[in-house]
Amino acid sequence: MRLFSYIVTHDTGFAPNPFWGFCTLANCKPAIRRAANVGDWIVGISPKAKGNKLIYAMQVNEILTYEQYFNDERFSEKIPYYNSKVVHKRGDNIYRPLQNGNFQQLQSMHSNGDSENPTTKAHDLGGIKVLIAHNDNFYYHGSKALVLPTDLNVLKVGRAHKNRFSPEVITAFLNFISNQQSGVNAPPYSWPPNDNSWKRSWP
Repeated sequence: MRLFSYIVTHDTGFAPNPFWGFCTLANCKPAIRRAANVGDWIVGISPKAKGNKLIYAMQVNEILTYEQYFNDERFSEKIPYYNSKVVHKRGDNIYRPLQNGNFQQLQSMHSNGDSENPTTKAHDLGGIKVLIAHNDNFYYHGSKALVLPTDLNVLKVGRAHKNRFSPEVITAFLNFISNQQSGVNAPPYSWPPNDNSWKRSWP
């Protein structure tokens, strides 16, 4: 088991997407997504200006290709739908497989309106894999991010990510996270203040 930590620069509910009973990392952080395996932990930390707090942690229970992800009915709610509530607009299941083996980027947080954004598309698809945590194996705290205990300050990172931690740090992390409430505990940092659709996304 490995532990990856990185800075969540924009916590919008898109990457990660903690809604509908699964926490998914389908976009951004391609290096982590290429390297992670089932059983590994992904930890997202807020930027230094926001206190380097723990936004979320997920244990990878499942890994899918983009085609599998899009076609799996379990994740149909994560396909963005722009004529609905905010939680649907933040969907991360944005790559529709085409017959020629390519993908269409849907209107989403990564598109240019209803047109594709070639830069974000290449960056996202470069990660190859979609990482999935089931409902009891992720801890999302968003705008109420958790202060890290002193012995976990080593999880804080600047650019890129970290994935080389001592057994003692991993044990301390597992002890810390096991005492937290799993699931979605708060809306993302960037979320309309009067919209509660994030609450209704949790089974």
